[in-house]
Amino acid sequence: MSWLFIALLAAAVIVLLAAEWPRLSGHLGSRSRQKRARAAQKAQLRLIREESDEFAASVQRDLERLPTIEEQEPRR
Repeated sequence: MSWLFIALLAAAVIVLLAAEWPRLSGHLGSRSRQKRARAAQKAQLRLIREESDEFAASVQRDLERLPTIEEQEPRR
């Protein structure tokens, strides 16, 4: 192999990497790693649709325990 062939091959590889860099960085970057981790966490979540009387009672108790502010008449 001649040095010209090696130089042309190296240039072709550099051009290919430059052309594909946006697509490759989307798959290999830190943001993609974070997206994959978040997707894995979301896949483990599950939605519970049933409501129980205990939950409604606990919400009612919590609402009753909240402090309230008495409204005062405006000063003249």
